[in-house]
Amino acid sequence: MQRHRFKYTKSLNERLLEEATKLKEEAKLLPHGPLREAATKRARQAEMAAHMDDWLSPLALRSPKKDETPGPG
Repeated sequence: MQRHRFKYTKSLNERLLEEATKLKEEAKLLPHGPLREAATKRARQAEMAAHMDDWLSPLALRSPKKDETPGPG
């Protein structure tokens, strides 16, 4: 059995932020109550996941180059 693979055109971070924006807009249209709270919570979770993706990305983990380090040059 072969796996179906997807080739994403956008990064995970972009997809998560788009989902968060979509959920926020959706929540604005809902009346106050549990459905609105659930949409708002999912939007916050998507934003946090995007931030975690930033923190864990290889660019964020690399050590600074000599010219990027603060201090006397």
